[in-house]
Amino acid sequence: MYRSREHRMLAGVCGGLADKMGLPPTLVRILWLILSLFPGPMWVVYVVMWVLVPEEPKKY
Repeated sequence: MYRSREHRMLAGVCGGLADKMGLPPTLVRILWLILSLFPGPMWVVYVVMWVLVPEEPKKY
């Protein structure tokens, strides 16, 4: 899995998840936002993925 270069708004985490699962990036962002409203560490998970998941290689 990679963070998306094409479908990014902040760090490309949701875009990368969308690419991996074959879903529209907007749907993944909306689901992530809804899940973040419930108690739990979703924002922490996002930051950890931002740090640990490598960015998508450049396409030449």
